[in-house]
Amino acid sequence: MSPRRSIADLSADLADRAESFCRHYFPEGRKQGNYWQVGDTSGAKGQSLTIRLQAQGGRKAGAWVDYASGEYGDLIDLLHERLGSVTLKETLREVRSFLGEAPCPATPHATRNAERPDAASGKRIARARKLFAAGKPVLGTLAATYLQGRGITRLGPALRYHPRVFLWQDEDDSDLPQKAPALLAKITDNRGQITGCARVYLDPSTGGLAAIESPKRILGQLHGHAIRFWSGSPSSDLIVGEGLENTLSVGTALPEFDLASCLTATHLGLFIPPPGIKRIWIARDNDEAGCNASMRLRNQLESLGIACGELVSHLGDFNDDLQVFGKDALCRSLLKAMKAQGQEIEDG
Repeated sequence: MSPRRSIADLSADLADRAESFCRHYFPEGRKQGNYWQVGDTSGAKGQSLTIRLQAQGGRKAGAWVDYASGEYGDLIDLLHERLGSVTLKETLREVRSFLGEAPCPATPHATRNAERPDAASGKRIARARKLFAAGKPVLGTLAATYLQGRGITRLGPALRYHPRVFLWQDEDDSDLPQKAPALLAKITDNRGQITGCARVYLDPSTGGLAAIESPKRILGQLHGHAIRFWSGSPSSDLIVGEGLENTLSVGTALPEFDLASCLTATHLGLFIPPPGIKRIWIARDNDEAGCNASMRLRNQLESLGIACGELVSHLGDFNDDLQVFGKDALCRSLLKAMKAQGQEIEDG
């Protein structure tokens, strides 16, 4: 193959080998029908970015779209993003290597670029910020209906609503994804900077969660961060919970407390406490995963000299408690546990 071949020729050659290209540069993705699905241009796991593997209905092979960010292009564009290349020349050198003009490296050049993960993370964070900015206040929307249907009345500026967010379903092999309404929640670091956006897809006919696999998804970076809800009064105490609805259930019962939702048990255990906090209450689910996450966070907090208490739901989680027992009963139960442990902390 001549090195003088045009970019269009190189793009066409890549398209002819689209599936091999995907398996080589995006091994974390998976094949769904005539498409390769992956999280984003960095190659993370997920479904937001799709690559057409074979020409179909007049549509070219190799065309891709990232439905989370709106980006699209051909495989040269995608490889440029994947490598984090500074120049097009670098990307074309890799294209020719892959197509056989030069030996193809055993692993993508991008995996040897120490700066690539930061660059990729930055792109995902930018997309998350863009998505959250496109939302509107939740009051009077389907998102408010969803939360109120679960007994939750604690809201805040960390929540927004968008009526049409791109959504891929595993069983859907159509060319375009669906669009579904979603509750959006901004994930922030301790400086208040947005690092991610949680999406809770909703069913407009029922007001509940959308009947799809994984109706709750995250765009951006969550590790160590959280969705935060402030009480409006300065406090040295903070309640840190697992899921969004569970944390807001505790906040509904205790509106005077600041909240941080880590979304999963794993990330609860990885939470980075903000400066100025003297005591953290870990609100966990009544299961093994919650117990292990709480233990990990408690060990971290103790090493930092931060007092720690644990709040455990009576049922599966605190939203179950709220819906079954009611706000007042949940409030009394939480305050009783906090009073007892508070005395233990002081005595200790």
